[in-house]
Amino acid sequence: MTSEASQNILPADTAVATAPTLKERVEDFLAHEAELLDERRFDAWLDLLDEDIHYWMPLVRNFEHGRPQDEYSRPGVDAAWFDEGKATLRQRIMQLQGGDHWAEEPLSRSTHMVTNLRIVAASDAEITVKCRFLVYVNRREEEVRLFIGKRTDVLRPHGGDFLIRKRSIFLDQSKMLFKNLTTFF
Repeated sequence: MTSEASQNILPADTAVATAPTLKERVEDFLAHEAELLDERRFDAWLDLLDEDIHYWMPLVRNFEHGRPQDEYSRPGVDAAWFDEGKATLRQRIMQLQGGDHWAEEPLSRSTHMVTNLRIVAASDAEITVKCRFLVYVNRREEEVRLFIGKRTDVLRPHGGDFLIRKRSIFLDQSKMLFKNLTTFF
């Protein structure tokens, strides 16, 4: 046995409680969700969404000093890049899977990275999570899109796992530099 391998094995008499914490469970859930999107397993991704999900990405505006509340468009008042429920998300996926989405022909490759995860509120009914994300998308040979921002997710405990009840996506760019916005975040 190498010294490296021996460092990974606990002696039998030092049993350690290994039940994951809530934060570890949430991290694992969001990593799994990202993997489903990157592997284009969109039907499985839809199964992680609550029937009443609100999927929202506001527009980003440049704002004057002292008016940070004006940085993002307001929910239910202003326009947004996404302001969807499960039915419209399902429609977008059906378009992708049916080959009817010209902007995704050929399909894009993506890598979703989720980091700086912090649980900001938790009850038996809901868990609110803030995180940062980086999404790399490549299509054809030279078309590259890079999305960086912040996300607030509201998760609902469901059968030992979670469902995504609400997702608010805040991009860190005020102008969309790409021909289309077909990526799920």
